[in-house]
Amino acid sequence: MLAIAAVIIGIVLLVFSADKFVDGAAAAAKRAGLPPLLIGMLVIGFGSSMPEMVISGLSASQGNSGLALGNAFGSNITNIALILGLTAAISPIRVESSILRRELPLLAFVTLTAAALLYVDGALSRTDGWLLIGLFVVIMAWSIHAGVNNKTDHLAVMVEQELQAPMSMARAITYVVFGLILLVISSQILVWGGVEIARALGISDLIIGLTVVAVGTSLPELAASIAAVRKNEHDLALGNIIGSNLFNTSIVIGITGTIGPTILEPGILSRDLPVLGILTAALFLMGYAFRERTAGIISRLEGVLLLIAYLIYNAGLVLAVINTKS
Repeated sequence: MLAIAAVIIGIVLLVFSADKFVDGAAAAAKRAGLPPLLIGMLVIGFGSSMPEMVISGLSASQGNSGLALGNAFGSNITNIALILGLTAAISPIRVESSILRRELPLLAFVTLTAAALLYVDGALSRTDGWLLIGLFVVIMAWSIHAGVNNKTDHLAVMVEQELQAPMSMARAITYVVFGLILLVISSQILVWGGVEIARALGISDLIIGLTVVAVGTSLPELAASIAAVRKNEHDLALGNIIGSNLFNTSIVIGITGTIGPTILEPGILSRDLPVLGILTAALFLMGYAFRERTAGIISRLEGVLLLIAYLIYNAGLVLAVINTKS
């Protein structure tokens, strides 16, 4: 019961602290004069993945690499299948930003690169970790270049509208510091609860990471995406998902590898990575404008199909647990 309470409290505090951190970071970036597009791509997109980074880093440092990897892969699967699926089911998502359409192939490339590194030897090594971190640095450099040179992009306009409410630099920095401290504390609580539940149920840390922890750390993306779609800010909703998955696949898995190299559990290679690859390819096909010059569209039907895929995937996890028990 204490472990379950820790997970619930950890998730609530995690969502609250991540929200404050992103709000403060976005406001501070605006005060510092960063272009709106850069704020949308880096601060909002990548910042919402801070929970995954902190939890995976803490888990790896404590010898729970299964939980760390489950959190990273599970969050990516949750982002596309559950969050984007639910968001598109509520309102079809129109992809109008030229930057986002360029980020979709980039996300596919990063996912393929990470999968290739892991399939080569069935392990996440320190070398793999540093290569993924290096890839993240390249992505950051490209994002900065894009943000500086595309000031009139559709995503930039939406971010500018979102940041209309003024916030002082002192308050913004307070939000960032407070959010980061609470983020670490809540992550520690959530990791402890998740590990204790896994031990009590006799299942692997990986399964807990793929389910409870992944959904918990993805709640900031869920809230941000639904809020963006309700305001008809479709590019923000999709940009949040793409930025988060790029962050998770490169820096989160990279940090896990550099801190706690590990032999991968068979389920990652036979189940989780293929599912993530299929979902990423589906996102690319749905969001990229092949037939339209101006925009791609993720329809309600496609959103429902993503939700069904998420349910099927989780049913597979349940069956895997049952088979392990038997």
